[in-house]
Amino acid sequence: MRQSQSLVMTQQLQQSIKLLQLSSIELAEYINQELEKNPLLSAEEQDGLAERQEEGEGQAGEETAAEGDAPGSDAQEEAGIPEAADAAADTQEWAETESDEGSYEGHSADSSYEPRIRTRSGDTDEEGGGFESFAASEVTLREALLNQLNVEVLDPVKRIIGQHLIDLVDESGYIKEDTGAIAALLDCDAEMIDATFAVLHTFDPPGVCARSLSECLAIQLRDRDRLDPAMEILLKHLDLIAKGDMEALRKLCDVDAEDIKDMCAEIRALNPRPGSGFQHEAVQAIVPDVFLRRTKGGGWQVELNSSVLPRVLVNRRYLSQISSKTRDKQEKKYLSDQLASANWLIKALDQRAQTIIKVSTEIVVQQDAFFRQGIRYLRPLTLREVAAAVDLHESTVSRVTTAKYIATPRGTYELKYFFNASITNAEGGEGYSNKTVQYLIKELIDQESPSAILSDDTIADQLKTRGIDVARRTVAKYRELMHLPSSSVRRREKVGKA
Repeated sequence: MRQSQSLVMTQQLQQSIKLLQLSSIELAEYINQELEKNPLLSAEEQDGLAERQEEGEGQAGEETAAEGDAPGSDAQEEAGIPEAADAAADTQEWAETESDEGSYEGHSADSSYEPRIRTRSGDTDEEGGGFESFAASEVTLREALLNQLNVEVLDPVKRIIGQHLIDLVDESGYIKEDTGAIAALLDCDAEMIDATFAVLHTFDPPGVCARSLSECLAIQLRDRDRLDPAMEILLKHLDLIAKGDMEALRKLCDVDAEDIKDMCAEIRALNPRPGSGFQHEAVQAIVPDVFLRRTKGGGWQVELNSSVLPRVLVNRRYLSQISSKTRDKQEKKYLSDQLASANWLIKALDQRAQTIIKVSTEIVVQQDAFFRQGIRYLRPLTLREVAAAVDLHESTVSRVTTAKYIATPRGTYELKYFFNASITNAEGGEGYSNKTVQYLIKELIDQESPSAILSDDTIADQLKTRGIDVARRTVAKYRELMHLPSSSVRRREKVGKA
């Protein structure tokens, strides 16, 4: 027998942690599931407001007035963050809501942290549709190929084979399956598969249903009546084009330097991904969780986006109706459990909103120079710094900044973007953000001339003259992260363009 202490996470605590890391879309789905499971929860704003008015709750009118205040009214007075030193006094306040009603609108009061928060919903059409509702219904690549197959192929066997091959086409327009494997699966001759491929290769867009890059380019050149013997040889040695070895290509194709240059230019003008034009899946627009705006006094105003904050409340009227008619002990326990679950959910949503605004406000304070002057002034920032400033655990800050976005005058960023490693300052001052260093590397490469291509060592030396102590291998790593080619490849590309 041994007695010991242990920390056990309750189910509600686990759910609270889960809510913190959910994106706005995932949160909406979670709320919908809870609304379906719990009969005491309601998402009807107008019904809830009417219910409060009928029950004579005096705060309902006050809440309605607060929600309807104009931006310039006293109830929504703007508070900026003019300087980092005055950040605590200049952050936004939480507006109180009816805690006894059990409703949640992304507002709450916190005794230890009292920023004023204004919420702002996104612009929507009055009849219930944003710009996404005007998106035209387009034909997919598969539908386009099947339509052509039904017109061009009359043989039922070839049509079945063609339908199977079209189902194998990837998003780039290629079929990567082996012909032998397809023939074995369909129990037919490989010659029949090849004959069907030949038909598919005549479909639009040119190059679709190819089995390799060289075949894709050959189909497009054949469609333009430009597939001569020299071009066929060139297509077999695409690796030499990538390396820029024009002399080897000239000898293989038996043409002069001017011809090989024109042939390479013609190949580069082709489309290596013929199916890409049909990739029009509905793009899920990023909906910011927080807005950042400049105030008249030159500070910053942080606002929660109310359009992504679900309004959830306890349906007190329904609860009173069924409570008076409930006699069974098991039914009473069920109602008690559902009421506790509803109250917990409202509290958890409130806490989630408070945490998001706390962390967002602190990020704005820490990265004030970035918002005012740009990427060059993005400072190194760690989760620990923000966690210490807002009195939260690092893991909590990490969850809150995942899949949460802030709309700023400089664009929309994920909150995670503002956390970055530090590069040593050669002069001993504050370090530089790794994103700032990446920006400077790209700037140097963009400004280089064809006659003076910068090597990674040279870039590292130039950064050191600016006080940034960075090694050559670090420059190479950042360059590769930005998908920038090496100095030798850039030299060939720029010389070729010249």
